[in-house]
Amino acid sequence: IEIGEEKTMSLFTTPAALGVTEEEIDSPTGTYGVPEFGTNFVRQMLVDTKPKTFSELIRISGLSHGTDVWTGNAQELIRNKVTNLSGAICTRDDIMLYLISMNLEPKHAFFIMEAVRKGKGLKPEDEEEMRAHNVPEWYIESCNKIQYMFPKAHAVAYVTMAFRIAWFKVYYPKEYYTTYFSIRAGDFDYELMCQGREKVLHTMKELDQKKEQEKLSAKENGMYTVLQMCNEMYCRKIRFLPISLYESDATKFMVREDGILPPLNSISGLGDNAAQSICEERQKKEFFSKDEILERTKLTKTNLEVLERCGCLAGMSQSSQMSLF
Repeated sequence: IEIGEEKTMSLFTTPAALGVTEEEIDSPTGTYGVPEFGTNFVRQMLVDTKPKTFSELIRISGLSHGTDVWTGNAQELIRNKVTNLSGAICTRDDIMLYLISMNLEPKHAFFIMEAVRKGKGLKPEDEEEMRAHNVPEWYIESCNKIQYMFPKAHAVAYVTMAFRIAWFKVYYPKEYYTTYFSIRAGDFDYELMCQGREKVLHTMKELDQKKEQEKLSAKENGMYTVLQMCNEMYCRKIRFLPISLYESDATKFMVREDGILPPLNSISGLGDNAAQSICEERQKKEFFSKDEILERTKLTKTNLEVLERCGCLAGMSQSSQMSLF
C-alpha cells in the first residue's frame, strides 16, 4: 500500500490518477470497476465525503454496507456540516469507542453498541446516560435510525482488497482491464465494444434512452457497466486488437504490447465450448476453408457468419475443393 499510495488514493476522488477527465468518463471519481467503490451509490458517497485517507475509505465501506446508516442519516449530517466523515457513525466499533471516550462505563457502551447495530435503538436510560456525558443530540438521533451496522474488521478486509486492485488499475492498466473483461466476459460483445470509442459511446447513448424509459434489461444493464469500462480504457489510450482465429484465447483477454487481444468467446453467440473447440482444432492443423471449420469445430453457420463479419476469416475460401475447369 505504501508504493504509490498517494496517487492511488486520489483515484477515489478524481479520475486524474488515470490520466482522464471527469467529462470523458462521465464520473467525478476513477473507481469504475473497483470492488466496493464502483457502484453509483458508493461513488456518490465518495463525492459527498471526499476521502483523503485509507481510514476514511474504511468508514465509507462501513456506511455503504449498513442499513439506514448513510441514507437519511450520516449523509444528511455530513451535507449539513453537523459532523464530518470522521465524526459520523460508520461501523459498529465506532459507537462503543466513542462512548468510552465520552467516559461512559465500558460495559454500558458495549451493550449500547450491540443494541444499535441490531436495529433495536436506544432505551430511555441509554439516552439519559449519554446526555449526562454530553453526547450530542444528533448522535443520539443517529443511533435510533440505524437498522444494521457493519463490523470494522470486515470493512478493513474489503477496502484492503479494493485498494490493491485500484493500485493495479493505476499502474498496470492493461493487466487490470484484461482481468476485468475476462471476468465479465458474459456481458462483453466484441462488435459493440472493440470497434473504437465512438461505437462505445453510441451504444451507451442508445442504452441511456432505454434506461429513461425503464426498458433496460438485466443483461443490458450489465453490458452498460462494461461499456463504461471500455470507454475509460479508450480514454487512457489503450485499444483492443482485432480478434484472431489463431492467436486469440478461447475465454481470456490477453495483454499485448500494442493493446489487448479479445478472446474468441467475446463474439456474441459464440459460447465457451465452441471457442474451446476452435483452439483445440487449430493446434492440430490449419483451417483451409469455412466448411472445414464447421466440420471440425462446434460452431454453427451463424457463428461462422459473425466470425466472417469480424474479419477473422479474411481470404478464406468457402470450400476446400479445387475446381479443375
